[in-house]
Amino acid sequence: MFTRRKIVVFIDGCFWHGCPEHATSPVNNAEWWRMKLAANVERDRRNTRALEEIGWTVLRVWEHEALDEAVARITATLRL
Repeated sequence: MFTRRKIVVFIDGCFWHGCPEHATSPVNNAEWWRMKLAANVERDRRNTRALEEIGWTVLRVWEHEALDEAVARITATLRL
């Protein structure tokens, strides 16, 4: 979090945050997990929207994203 610049960075895990490339669904108790993970994704959307509405820039980095690419995105945003 860069409070002076009102920039927040979330590092999202593929499993917990529903990565479209790498998310998997557990077989055991599948319906509960489907609902739980969908709720996580919706909560992320709500939180992002709420932060943006009060003037924050929100960056989300997937856990699988290459470190140099993530750093480049964050750095580019800080330079704006």
